[in-house]
Formats: sequence, C-alpha cells, structure tokens
Amino acid sequence: MSMSPAELDVILLSLKVALWCVGISLLPALFIAWLLARREFYGKTALNVLVHLPIVLPPVVVGYFLLVLLGNRGVIGAWLLDHFGISLIFNWKGVVAATAVMAFPFITRAIRQAIEAVDQNLEVAALTLGRSPAMVFLTITLPLIIPGILAGITLGFARALGEFGATITFVANIPGETQTLPLAIYTLLQTPDAETAVWRLVIISVVLAFAAIALSEWLTRRSTRRLGGSV
Repeated sequence: MSMSPAELDVILLSLKVALWCVGISLLPALFIAWLLARREFYGKTALNVLVHLPIVLPPVVVGYFLLVLLGNRGVIGAWLLDHFGISLIFNWKGVVAATAVMAFPFITRAIRQAIEAVDQNLEVAALTLGRSPAMVFLTITLPLIIPGILAGITLGFARALGEFGATITFVANIPGETQTLPLAIYTLLQTPDAETAVWRLVIISVVLAFAAIALSEWLTRRSTRRLGGSV
C-alpha cells in the first residue's frame, strides 16, 4: 500500500483543491442561501434555477460553459488575463473554479434549509427590541444554522473531491497540475497492469470521504449540544 510520489501529489492536490473550493464558496453560498430563504424579489426563481443548474446539467456541459466564460479567450477569462495576468486554463486554479461551480449548489442548499428551519419569530422579536438586521443575523440566525453550515461544508468538500466531468473538460487531465483523484483513477483504468494503483487510490478516496463525513457529524453534534445548552 506504499504510495508513489505521483500518487501523493494527486492526493495533496485533491485536498488543496477541495479546501480552496469550500473556502471561496462558503460566504457567497451563505449570502445566496439567506437571500433565497428570507427575501422575496423579482427574479428569485431565476436565481434559484441558476444556482441549482450544475446539479442537473451534465458536468461536461458545465465544463464547456466554464471554458467559454473563463478560458483565456473567454468573456471573463480574457479580462482576467489582460488586467491581472490570471489564467485559469491548465492549472490548479482552474480545477478550483470547476469544483466550486459544481459544489456551490450543495453548500447553498444545505445552508438554505438550515435558515428556513430557524423560527422567524426569534428574529422578529430581536428586531422589535432594537437590534439591527445584521446583528440579528450574527447573534441569532448564524449560531442556529451552524449545523447546516457544517453539512454544507462537508457536501461541498466531498463534491470537490469527486468532481470529474467539468474538471477534465475545462482544464484537462495534466499530471502534477490538474490531475485530482478521480482523474488519476480514470487514467489508471486505461493503463495496463495498474489495478493495484487503482485500488490504492479508490481506498484513499473512500477514506477521505468517510473522514469528512465523520468529522462533520462530530462537529454538528457538538454544536447542537452547545446550542441546546445555551437556550
């Protein structure tokens, strides 16, 4: 079960991408989730559909749209390259972008469900006592939705670890640069006499997913007990 340097690079890159994916997605997902759960506005249905579109679209289609928008000649990609020298094609930053788009709906949905489960009477009571909307969110809503946030983080992290279609379409399968666990397994499946390496990476994938879910469950139970004790 000893890993080669190339396999270790794949694992470290996958963890790096998953952590960055969750890190850059969390605050936007929190805002969008609150917006969808607590506000009525023109275009709400369209926003909701747009957020959840990556779940129902084939990942390859999402990857193609990313290529059109964020490629070096894309609408946004060309602007990033010209003004900031940032290129998302064929490097790990592009993998983060692809995984973030695919994971964002899962993070947003988990947080939105948590917000909708919060008793709005608590928020209204705080507002009538003179608290600002921002303080109501920070002191009442946010502590109550921590389990939902943790669930969203876990789902997003796991989705990032397992992302394949959008990634390979947008940034290709480059060893040491864009090759994450699913892409490495796909490559090995097409390599003669690589069954042992495939099983090694498959087991590592299962262990990482199991560890993420177990950690989330532990943190959720701990935060729930803490909230219960503070009531």
